[in-house]
Amino acid sequence: MFGKKMTLINNQEINLEELENKLGLIFKNQDLLLNALIHRSYLNESKKTKLQSNERLEFLGDSVLSFLVSGLIFEKYPDLPEGKLTFIRTFLVRTETLALLAKKLDLGKFMLMSKGEESGGGRENPLLLANCFEAVLGAIYLDREIKITASFIQKNLKPFISSISDPENLKDSKSLLQEKVQADGLSSPVYKLISSSGPDHQKTFVMGIYVNGQLLAQGTSRSKQEAEEEAAKKALENYNQKR
Repeated sequence: MFGKKMTLINNQEINLEELENKLGLIFKNQDLLLNALIHRSYLNESKKTKLQSNERLEFLGDSVLSFLVSGLIFEKYPDLPEGKLTFIRTFLVRTETLALLAKKLDLGKFMLMSKGEESGGGRENPLLLANCFEAVLGAIYLDREIKITASFIQKNLKPFISSISDPENLKDSKSLLQEKVQADGLSSPVYKLISSSGPDHQKTFVMGIYVNGQLLAQGTSRSKQEAEEEAAKKALENYNQKR
């Protein structure tokens, strides 16, 4: 259906062969790889009615990623309890980490999006990059199944796993912030949903973090838990600066 090099209706050129080289994989079905690159905003400007956004592949990739990372760290850290493993997994699958992986693979260059989304910095948007990475992962899983997908994840996450010098002391931002505010005699942080948007199967949540009724920061992500973690990270940075 699509060649290795093509020009779509809004003159965005995609060289799938170049992307395959960056991924280190040759797709049996290149349509899957193309689908992983299509942000929903692109559909508003495209007259190709058969095109679909990457949201379904992103949904699949998110689940595959969580499963594979869980297995990877379960084997690497045989003596750590469930709580510590959860902290490590959160660090590895958070939006910031996935965006860095996407940048390393230059996914921003290949994403298909509307002109408005692009002019607004969409190709550098951490959330869009993270979403695209998960969509590409979903495409790899469908095209090459679990073994190849696992090798791809292990290869790309290796530097981040190596950066965890002391997993015993690894804590997420929510835990660190709670310790700090309680040490100052304040009440525990409270997380509240500020807004949500998008289709039911792929919503984006904005969560706010409050201490003594005051909004400290807010975070945005595809899951409430990740949005809370992002909010806690921002609040922690602000909290440390004020002290």
